[in-house]
Amino acid sequence: MNLIAPPDYMFLAMESREHPMHVGGLELFTPPHGSGPDFARNLYESLLAEPKVANMFRRRVGSAMATPRALTWTDDSDVDLSYHVRLSALPRPGRIRELLETVSLWHGSLLDRHRPLWEINIVEGLEDGRFAVYTKIHHALADGVSALKLLQNSLVTDPSELHVPSFFAPRNTSDRPGSRSAFSAIRTAAKLSLDTAGIIPHAGRIGFKAALAEQVPLPLRAPRSMFNVPIGGARRFAGQSWRIERLKTVSTALDCTLNDVVLGMCSGALRSYLLEQAALPEKPLISLVPVSLRQTGANGSNAVGAVLASLGTHKADPLDRMQEITRTIAIAKEMMGGLSQLQALALSAAFVSPFAISSITGVSQAVPPTFNVVISNVPGPTQPLYWNGARLDGIYPASIVMDGLALNITLTSNADNIDFGLIGCRRSVPHLQRLLLHLESALQDLERAT
Repeated sequence: MNLIAPPDYMFLAMESREHPMHVGGLELFTPPHGSGPDFARNLYESLLAEPKVANMFRRRVGSAMATPRALTWTDDSDVDLSYHVRLSALPRPGRIRELLETVSLWHGSLLDRHRPLWEINIVEGLEDGRFAVYTKIHHALADGVSALKLLQNSLVTDPSELHVPSFFAPRNTSDRPGSRSAFSAIRTAAKLSLDTAGIIPHAGRIGFKAALAEQVPLPLRAPRSMFNVPIGGARRFAGQSWRIERLKTVSTALDCTLNDVVLGMCSGALRSYLLEQAALPEKPLISLVPVSLRQTGANGSNAVGAVLASLGTHKADPLDRMQEITRTIAIAKEMMGGLSQLQALALSAAFVSPFAISSITGVSQAVPPTFNVVISNVPGPTQPLYWNGARLDGIYPASIVMDGLALNITLTSNADNIDFGLIGCRRSVPHLQRLLLHLESALQDLERAT
């Protein structure tokens, strides 16, 4: 019996028409010189011809109905690739605007639980000659870090290398499902209970002291904002790239991490956006910042912790905001330091559970928010990558929004760039694309200040 691991099942249990629980990504490619107009179609046909599908991509829920089998995985012995792999074309004039609008529609639709929980769309018809690939996979199968690694498995550093296996092809003979047996699940739960006990003295030494001194954000203490509202099922997606060198220059000048600068950009952008909407809270916005807890060499399933960080949006000066960001992140890292992976997961669950419970039970408007926005930085490729000679120009993640969380910002590194993907409720976050303009302005403010 392949039981679905509890952290993975949570994403299935929380899913509804208004709350799709898949992660995705939009990739932009430049075809090799002289490749011709059928290059994207040829890639599509090569995917359909893939002879084998990895176990992970054959896995579907035991039952789409609310029965005990819905707690288990079953393997689909005959995956219909013509359903999961699709070829599409943009309407004229084929601008990035049309591409983002199309991805917005796709990301708001549910995956079919009668089939393995993933899809890939190859998109041709861009006016500049490029093509795009939009992929989505259920969060019960993979978190954002895993999904990005799966994408990179089908890309290479040599543009002359052709016929690379697809991202859903088996990588080796030991490709086994990530789901666990009933005995394994019980054993892990017992280990978690023992490990969790070790959090208490550690948290008492660091975390509780900081909390009592009001140095770090606590659950249910974030201000209510326009992002903390019930959402609909429609989505708005936007993406843009920035040169990493610009962010590194700021991080060097401020003696902070690159991720701190990312949070500083988001802080300035959110402040400007909320001022435009006449909706800036007096207290600082609180961000949930996911932290990968995946051990080296591990694949599949979910291994993501989280910390809470103040964005300092109540302060007009960008350096004052950066000071608050770096202070709260430093304390959060100290709280996580020295914990095992399971301990860190348990501590993260303590941060997130009030939000999850209020969102699932529909009482998110009756209790204060735990956080206002999610800002996640997923490590990506450090050098240029290619797919059958086509150069990867950008990776724009598309994550999850929920009741009480109408906006999610996810980014990833890509060679010399850092690529932002913004996903929001189409109704609750008007003119989401303006956040891209504010991100650029916020980075310029930091550059001038340093």
